[in-house]
Amino acid sequence: MNTSSTSTDTNDSTSDSPSGRSGGTGGTHRDVDVLVVGAGPAGLAAAARLAALGAGRVEILEREREPGGVPRHCFHRGFGTGAESVDGPAYVGRWTAAAERAGVRLRTGVTALGWTGPLTLATTGPDGPAEVSARAVVLATGARERPRAARLVPGTRPAGVFTTGELQQSVYLYRQDVGRRAVVVGAEQVSYHAVDTLRRAGVAPVAMVTEYERHQASPAHATAARLRYGVPLLTRTTVTALVGHGRLAGVRLRHSDGRTTTLACDTAVFTGDFVPEHELARDGGLVLDPGTLGPAVDMSFRTTRDGVFAVGSLLHAAEPAGTAAREGVLAAVPVLAHLAAVPGTHRAAPVPVRVDAPLRWIAPNLLATATARQPFVLRTARFLDRPVLQVAQDGRVLHHERLRGTAVPNRTVGMSAAWVRDVDPDGGPVRITVLGTTGGTPTPTEPPAADGGTDTP
Repeated sequence: MNTSSTSTDTNDSTSDSPSGRSGGTGGTHRDVDVLVVGAGPAGLAAAARLAALGAGRVEILEREREPGGVPRHCFHRGFGTGAESVDGPAYVGRWTAAAERAGVRLRTGVTALGWTGPLTLATTGPDGPAEVSARAVVLATGARERPRAARLVPGTRPAGVFTTGELQQSVYLYRQDVGRRAVVVGAEQVSYHAVDTLRRAGVAPVAMVTEYERHQASPAHATAARLRYGVPLLTRTTVTALVGHGRLAGVRLRHSDGRTTTLACDTAVFTGDFVPEHELARDGGLVLDPGTLGPAVDMSFRTTRDGVFAVGSLLHAAEPAGTAAREGVLAAVPVLAHLAAVPGTHRAAPVPVRVDAPLRWIAPNLLATATARQPFVLRTARFLDRPVLQVAQDGRVLHHERLRGTAVPNRTVGMSAAWVRDVDPDGGPVRITVLGTTGGTPTPTEPPAADGGTDTP
């Protein structure tokens, strides 16, 4: 991991290869073989794999001063598997070292401003404006949590309101005092990491709040928070306003049965509810999937622009670091195929894949070939006990599949890709529908439960 606070360029083994011309932005112009935008786990893994496989000049642009993305300020363990599990900074340090060993050029503190050509990006950084042209571009810009303002929570604008990322940076990177009593909004896995961070900072989490009927995290984390640390989970409850002037004084809540209350606190952490960092993809005119809001991609991570690929949480926000890194590794082969100009590696009119409610999205969401390089993943808007999924195209049923266990909102579940070979490449969109759950009740029109209770100890 690059720990220098001033260096913006590591590994000069693929040093500047100026084209001898000025960029359209008035700065310098460079040519590389593969340009990766974003140095989180997905971008680092993609670049490291590509360079190791001989892709040529591979360069990463990272707007932050250090590589690593979100994990670099996640100081809890669980990154990696088994005995190799480490905390976030150590995990991304491994990938950074792998990229540098492979000869990747890593440019930190450099922001990609926009596109000046199909495979050319305008950038700005400590050395001023520049343009970088590549034979292939890999977008790995990640995802972010929606802050209070984007969630349209009314009230005053007091201090003491964070997202999980802001909280972790304040506690672990800047050692700031974040408060005494906190309410955590959300009950996803990341929400329980926020609880851990608050406790390490000496802040008492007084409650967690979720609009769902139960938590969406691992049972171990939820049980520990409730029984070991005594943090109540208020279910079917929403935040309706923040109270306080200067400093947060409380959070106003409303239960699904209409009851309202105000919890006194000086800190509120809005967790989860991730959205992809898709501004660069949108600026480039790439087609965005209506469900994920990230770039639409096929099973080889190809977007709707030839030569532009996308990986990681940009595609389906947000995934664990290991999942994002694995996608980065898998993307290397199709990128190499593009560089080798293998005929038929890009299809001009891929078949879109859509989902019906209560499913929220599926990825990948385009089908260009019958060759699968990544499994399908999807998410639901509500709890579904062992749902049966149907895959159909133009009224023709291609596949039925019962998922194992319960599909949980805000958690990804996998789905077989065995049906892809039966898709008509000249047909209409493929649709994924929930036929029913274990109880056999059709779910798309099933009304929500009317229980307005709270899951409190």
